[in-house]
Amino acid sequence: MSGGFGLVVRFALRDAEAAAGFDALVARTLPEIGAHEPGTLVYTVHAVPGEPLLRIFYELYADRRAFDAHEAQPHTVRFLAEREQYLSGVEVTFLEAVAGSGGRWQESS
Repeated sequence: MSGGFGLVVRFALRDAEAAAGFDALVARTLPEIGAHEPGTLVYTVHAVPGEPLLRIFYELYADRRAFDAHEAQPHTVRFLAEREQYLSGVEVTFLEAVAGSGGRWQESS
Protein backbone atom coordinates (compact mmCIF):
# COMPACT_ATOMS: atom_id res chain seq x y z
CA MET A 1 0.00 0.00 0.00
CA SER A 2 1.54 3.25 -0.99
CA GLY A 3 1.01 6.65 0.57
CA GLY A 4 -1.39 7.69 3.21
CA PHE A 5 -0.93 8.89 6.74
CA GLY A 6 -3.59 8.35 9.35
CA LEU A 7 -4.46 8.61 12.97
CA VAL A 8 -7.16 7.71 15.45
CA VAL A 9 -7.79 10.13 18.29
CA ARG A 10 -9.82 9.18 21.35
CA PHE A 11 -11.27 12.13 23.26
CA ALA A 12 -12.65 11.62 26.77
CA LEU A 13 -14.98 14.50 27.70
CA ARG A 14 -15.44 15.84 31.24
CA ASP A 15 -19.24 15.74 31.45
CA ALA A 16 -22.42 16.18 29.38
CA GLU A 17 -22.01 19.96 29.23
CA ALA A 18 -18.43 19.57 28.00
CA ALA A 19 -19.61 17.03 25.41
CA ALA A 20 -22.12 19.56 24.05
CA GLY A 21 -19.46 22.27 23.87
CA PHE A 22 -16.98 19.93 22.20
CA ASP A 23 -19.56 18.83 19.64
CA ALA A 24 -20.34 22.49 18.85
CA LEU A 25 -16.62 23.19 18.38
CA VAL A 26 -16.35 20.21 16.03
CA ALA A 27 -19.39 21.42 14.06
CA ARG A 28 -17.72 24.83 13.56
CA THR A 29 -14.40 23.27 12.53
CA LEU A 30 -15.45 20.52 10.09
CA PRO A 31 -16.62 22.81 7.25
CA GLU A 32 -13.25 24.59 7.32
CA ILE A 33 -11.40 21.30 6.98
CA GLY A 34 -13.50 20.30 3.99
CA ALA A 35 -13.14 23.70 2.32
CA HIS A 36 -9.40 24.29 2.80
CA GLU A 37 -7.60 20.95 2.99
CA PRO A 38 -7.39 18.99 -0.28
CA GLY A 39 -4.88 16.58 1.29
CA THR A 40 -7.31 15.57 4.03
CA LEU A 41 -8.97 12.49 2.55
CA VAL A 42 -11.11 11.43 5.53
CA TYR A 43 -11.91 13.31 8.72
CA THR A 44 -14.68 11.50 10.54
CA VAL A 45 -15.95 12.05 14.06
CA HIS A 46 -17.64 9.14 15.82
CA ALA A 47 -19.81 8.95 18.92
CA VAL A 48 -19.58 5.68 20.81
CA PRO A 49 -22.88 3.94 21.64
CA GLY A 50 -23.25 3.59 25.40
CA GLU A 51 -20.33 5.96 26.09
CA PRO A 52 -21.73 9.51 25.78
CA LEU A 53 -18.51 11.15 26.96
CA LEU A 54 -16.31 9.62 24.29
CA ARG A 55 -15.56 10.80 20.76
CA ILE A 56 -13.34 9.00 18.28
CA PHE A 57 -11.77 10.81 15.32
CA TYR A 58 -10.52 8.89 12.29
CA GLU A 59 -8.28 10.98 10.07
CA LEU A 60 -6.65 10.00 6.81
CA TYR A 61 -4.31 12.25 4.86
CA ALA A 62 -2.65 11.89 1.47
CA ASP A 63 0.74 11.92 3.20
CA ARG A 64 2.59 13.37 6.18
CA ARG A 65 2.88 16.76 4.47
CA ALA A 66 -0.91 16.94 4.16
CA PHE A 67 -1.23 16.18 7.88
CA ASP A 68 1.34 18.87 8.71
CA ALA A 69 -0.60 21.33 6.52
CA HIS A 70 -3.79 20.41 8.41
CA GLU A 71 -2.11 21.04 11.76
CA ALA A 72 -0.94 24.50 10.60
CA GLN A 73 -4.39 25.69 9.46
CA PRO A 74 -5.90 28.51 11.58
CA HIS A 75 -9.09 26.51 12.16
CA THR A 76 -7.06 23.54 13.43
CA VAL A 77 -4.91 25.71 15.69
CA ARG A 78 -8.11 27.23 17.11
CA PHE A 79 -9.67 23.76 17.58
CA LEU A 80 -6.58 22.43 19.37
CA ALA A 81 -6.56 25.39 21.78
CA GLU A 82 -10.31 25.46 22.47
CA ARG A 83 -10.80 21.71 22.88
CA GLU A 84 -8.77 21.57 26.11
CA GLN A 85 -11.56 23.08 28.20
CA TYR A 86 -13.81 20.10 27.40
CA LEU A 87 -11.40 17.19 27.84
CA SER A 88 -10.52 14.84 30.65
CA GLY A 89 -8.15 12.90 28.41
CA VAL A 90 -6.90 12.31 24.88
CA GLU A 91 -5.10 9.40 23.22
CA VAL A 92 -3.56 9.58 19.75
CA THR A 93 -2.58 6.55 17.68
CA PHE A 94 -0.70 7.20 14.44
CA LEU A 95 -1.35 4.75 11.60
CA GLU A 96 0.75 3.52 8.69
CA ALA A 97 -1.19 2.03 5.79
CA VAL A 98 -0.10 -1.46 4.76
CA ALA A 99 -3.10 -2.69 2.72
CA GLY A 100 -6.58 -1.63 1.74
CA SER A 101 -9.07 -0.86 -0.96
CA GLY A 102 -11.45 1.90 -1.95
CA GLY A 103 -10.96 5.44 -3.10
CA ARG A 104 -7.53 6.09 -4.48
CA TRP A 105 -5.85 3.39 -2.39
CA GLN A 106 -4.44 0.45 -4.26
CA GLU A 107 -2.04 -2.22 -3.21
CA SER A 108 1.36 -1.79 -4.78
CA SER A 109 2.73 -4.66 -6.83
